[in-house]
Amino acid sequence: MEEYGLCCKQVENRSREIVMNRRWVQAVFHLDGASCLSSTKTEIKVEHDKARTNPEILENTSADHASGLDLDISEGLAAEMFGISVSNDEIIEVMVQDWSFQITVLPKEYQHTCKSTGLMLWESARLMASVLAANQNIVAGKKVLELGCGCGGICTMVATKSADIVVATDGDVKALDLLTRNVAANLKSPSLAKLITKRLDWGNRDHIESVKGLNDEGFEIIIGTDVTYVPEAIMPLFATAKELISSNRGIEENSEPALILCHVLRRVDEPSLLAAASQFGFRLVDRWPTDAATASQSIISTWFSDNSVKECVPSTALSIMYFYTV
Repeated sequence: MEEYGLCCKQVENRSREIVMNRRWVQAVFHLDGASCLSSTKTEIKVEHDKARTNPEILENTSADHASGLDLDISEGLAAEMFGISVSNDEIIEVMVQDWSFQITVLPKEYQHTCKSTGLMLWESARLMASVLAANQNIVAGKKVLELGCGCGGICTMVATKSADIVVATDGDVKALDLLTRNVAANLKSPSLAKLITKRLDWGNRDHIESVKGLNDEGFEIIIGTDVTYVPEAIMPLFATAKELISSNRGIEENSEPALILCHVLRRVDEPSLLAAASQFGFRLVDRWPTDAATASQSIISTWFSDNSVKECVPSTALSIMYFYTV
């Protein structure tokens, strides 16, 4: 056995209120012994569930080995798990206000079994990109950082219209590669010159220092879309944001450095998020959706005064949290 992988994924059907924990056990093998030449290496993907329900898979595999034929069934899931590039990436068109993006993502048939969640485009990114497109004052003249932006990068690309500098980061190498390709394919100068892609694993000291090297004064706006679904990642998320947010207080109203999170609450509830935020010196100053009584004092509610933004609000239960540092 050359490689072994356990893929664990939680799938939620909110309309039926069902949470499914899915597991795949997969491995790559090669023939052992002197009779196996390196040039005729055989790779086999065995999916536990398929082998259990269909014994013919194992029988056919043994027959192919006996005949000395190479057998390669490593496309799809095994390709993503074991580093083999998928050749048929899917290109989707994303319309955001006057922007039209051609975004390369992982094909849908592979998304539900891929370990990385950054190889697809989430509704939270679409919503936040629409908000930024209609409200450029959020990022105008500021230094902007996106955490865990995945392969799409549509929020950071929209921000380049008026921001001073935009840094798009992700910890997944494959997502970052796709992000770099998407940025190059969709942006032109001078916007292209403003956007820098950088690898950033939350909590990784070397990665944090590398991002700091791009802007030693810190970032006035930090954005995260659907980055709050893994409980183990919440503390590193806020710790990293604390290290990279600017300490300079704005003079004008609503100009303080801010952390903006847009997400669907899944495995991490709001009290847990707020507790982690408080531990690293962040305080929640606004949220959306908001009740009618406080809507007039809401920062975020003003972002939705444009009807074009309201039309982009998906049916999923998205929420936005707006934090200042203490």
